[in-house]
Amino acid sequence: MLREYLTTAEVADYLRLKERKVYDLVRQGQIPCSRATGKLLFPRQHIDMWVLSHLSGDQAQRSPLPLVLAGSQDPLLEWVVRESGSDLATICHGSGDGVRRLLEGRAMLAGIHLLNPATGRYNEPAALGLSGIRDLIVLHWAKRQQGLLVAKGNPHDIRTLKDIAHKQITIAHRQPDAGAAQLLRCLLQQAGIEHRTLTWAAHASLSEDDLALSISQGEADVGVGVKAAAKRQQISFIPLIEESFDLVMHRHSYFEPAVQALFAFARQERFAQRANALDGYEVSGLGKVLYNA
Repeated sequence: MLREYLTTAEVADYLRLKERKVYDLVRQGQIPCSRATGKLLFPRQHIDMWVLSHLSGDQAQRSPLPLVLAGSQDPLLEWVVRESGSDLATICHGSGDGVRRLLEGRAMLAGIHLLNPATGRYNEPAALGLSGIRDLIVLHWAKRQQGLLVAKGNPHDIRTLKDIAHKQITIAHRQPDAGAAQLLRCLLQQAGIEHRTLTWAAHASLSEDDLALSISQGEADVGVGVKAAAKRQQISFIPLIEESFDLVMHRHSYFEPAVQALFAFARQERFAQRANALDGYEVSGLGKVLYNA
């Protein structure tokens, strides 16, 4: 049975190469590997992606993609983009916008957390209209805690989702195709709460931090968002669910220097320390291949 991680000898045998050639590829930075244990290890799923990304004729069909990370804002990912020196620009207008930009060739990758109410699963390519991308991959980034963000000390004593139905409670909200907006619609439907009976903030918050800030400044009383955003704005958090936040991209994009820099930094101890400090993250599965077209 094939192991999840291969040694140099095993990957040489797997690829039908000499070990010296594998070392050359590592030295040139051309083949995905990890030195986390002090010796070279090769994630088998990523070796498979590397091989598929070099299919004959594939190069001719590619057009350069902009060095843009689109999709949903994530505090941890945002920090890694800065610290890793990846040269990626960020355009974080929500998960739905990220999917569109990827489809239209206006982004190299997108961070998304889109729940499929029919299956209860996150980031399913077919449900998102991404199944037509023949070299699509979905890589796991983190599990995140989503919940109700309320003012410090929870002055309205909000405990459950049903408590937000009170007429005097103003609800902060995201743009309609954001992952948090889709989650809130699903949760309201499950709780039997009519959208039109609620009191909504006058304007949508365009990011996790904007939503938390609107509550911190008293513009709204409650909203659905991630724990990390609540902590950054020093407001209270009531957990509801754990969600999957993932990165979608073309397979060949994973091997671009910008994306490799991002994941290389995420394997360092500083990354784990930052995830712990931000709070509300589980990052043990980072980099796992969830889908490989």
